[in-house]
Amino acid sequence: MYEALEGQYGDTDALIASALPPLLWSCYELAKTRRLDAVSVMVVTSILLTVAATAFGGPPKLIQVRGALVSGTMGMLFLASLAMEKPLIFHLARAASARNTAQGAAQFEAMWQRPGVRRTFRMMSAVWGAGLIIQTAALCGLAWIWPISRYLLLGPFIGYGIFGLLLLWSVWYGAKHKALAVINIRRWP
Repeated sequence: MYEALEGQYGDTDALIASALPPLLWSCYELAKTRRLDAVSVMVVTSILLTVAATAFGGPPKLIQVRGALVSGTMGMLFLASLAMEKPLIFHLARAASARNTAQGAAQFEAMWQRPGVRRTFRMMSAVWGAGLIIQTAALCGLAWIWPISRYLLLGPFIGYGIFGLLLLWSVWYGAKHKALAVINIRRWP
């Protein structure tokens, strides 16, 4: 979409227009499912901040970098939440669990008392924080060195690829340590 509009409307307006299809799709999914999740909120926030960044002006590459900073901000929040009793990733996972079953939140709170669970969620928060900051650094660097059209084509694959790797790692790591917690409970009644 960017390349089709760039020649007629310029870099900035074409960049804004290219953000509209994913924003509309996210709004459609929200209306269809009637629920918010952390991933959707991050995507919509990123798109809205990219569009809002144009109000402050500046070159299109700066607008791209501002849009990529949402992930970095989330990464810093994950790392900062390590100072809290329950890190941010615990609250996000509990909210997802509560959405799936009526007892989900209570079960999640009870799980917090099991051996090793606190360490597992702290590690997951640390990895997510570092991963999102690395994602932001990579996307910001590529936004400055690549032409806008290449960044718009490949940037989402890189961003979602890193996000997907973080999700896969979380599922693997969480499952591995949940099984270890069950084994520890059986050994130490």
